[in-house]
Amino acid sequence: MSVSIAGSAEWLEDKHLQRLLAVLTQGGEEARIAGGAVRNTLMGQPVADIDIATSCLPEETIRRAEAEGFKAIPTGIEHGTITVVAGGKPYEITTLRADVETDGRRAKVSFGRDWTLDAERRDFTINALYAEADGRVVDLVGGIADIEARRLRFIGDAEARIREDYLRILRFFRFFAWYGEGRPDAEGLKACARLKDGLAQLSAERIWSELKKLLAAPDPSRALLWMRQAGVLTAALAESEKWGIDAIHGLTKAEKDLGWSADPMLRLEAIVPPDAARMKTLAERLRFSTGEADRLRHWAQSDAVAAKTTEGELAKKLYRGDRQGFVDRLRLSLASARVRAIEDNDALLEAGGFSRLLAFALKWEKPVFPLKGADLTALGATPGPKLGEILKNLEAEWIEAGFAPDRGALLDRAAQALSAG
Repeated sequence: MSVSIAGSAEWLEDKHLQRLLAVLTQGGEEARIAGGAVRNTLMGQPVADIDIATSCLPEETIRRAEAEGFKAIPTGIEHGTITVVAGGKPYEITTLRADVETDGRRAKVSFGRDWTLDAERRDFTINALYAEADGRVVDLVGGIADIEARRLRFIGDAEARIREDYLRILRFFRFFAWYGEGRPDAEGLKACARLKDGLAQLSAERIWSELKKLLAAPDPSRALLWMRQAGVLTAALAESEKWGIDAIHGLTKAEKDLGWSADPMLRLEAIVPPDAARMKTLAERLRFSTGEADRLRHWAQSDAVAAKTTEGELAKKLYRGDRQGFVDRLRLSLASARVRAIEDNDALLEAGGFSRLLAFALKWEKPVFPLKGADLTALGATPGPKLGEILKNLEAEWIEAGFAPDRGALLDRAAQALSAG
């Protein structure tokens, strides 16, 4: 039975894409849409990137694309990949390949003309589908049946595929989180568990990139559970080992019920301890961006907020601390309370309190302290440590007074402090 994505893939009708496919199929050559765009269209998911596989050698791809007036960029020419910009959209075009040698991190490839060999070197059956320019799907490894069953399966021998690139262990759980249903494929799960120590060979950047994509899935909780049972989660994220992943279930439900967007960093915080020292180590080990490391640190350093906290008390905490850190704390507390509220009336009241405080924190704007050092020197103060100490004490009084004293009142207090000193 033939399967086609024609009619369900608006992107396939793009005239520039069709011109590009046409020019790559002239003179006995072939070109097909490959991988994720075909998979996502068949699964009714959005399509972001469109990749093309071709029998043309990289230099020939460049020659043909430029002759057609498109821009060609040799982004990965040593691996057969050229990025062609057609109609303002980038398309990654890769020559058909077969692996010659692998070391668990990268592969040496040879270019060829065999579509079956090209499909068999890929990781999962659902990622090894091709589509002709007219939309007809070419399935050489049983990917269509696996898509219909929402089953994630390695192509061929699972251990052999993993030994080619150990990142495929994390990709197995990431794709299961996004596209799988039921239990993961048994052979794939066993292979990931047996070979999990191979993750140590990977760069930190690759591991974190894959974990972040997994944590961005609509509901990563099932995948995380299987990762935990296979020992893969501990191998990739040791900080989660003695903390547990139960909180992720309540968080994903809160996201769905309350309209929160999926937030990989918040989900990470749900499965690791709020220990500033350990979070610093984690961020350094996985090479977090500055923004990611700061957010994790601020969350870990922010005090837990009780549900009965007043908005005035929270405002003082927000002023002295980091708002995002407290927002993250409140979201996780609210999600946890909502789970417990199913059987506990006290937790229901807590959830109400956390909801109120979260709304306040999200709209809160940090007030500006009305005085500066120049204001005190204008009153006759001498620049130096004593001036700084007076200013710091005045700010503390202003905070404790709920930010209410205005500039005039603070100047009066400053004059009193100076005369007393």
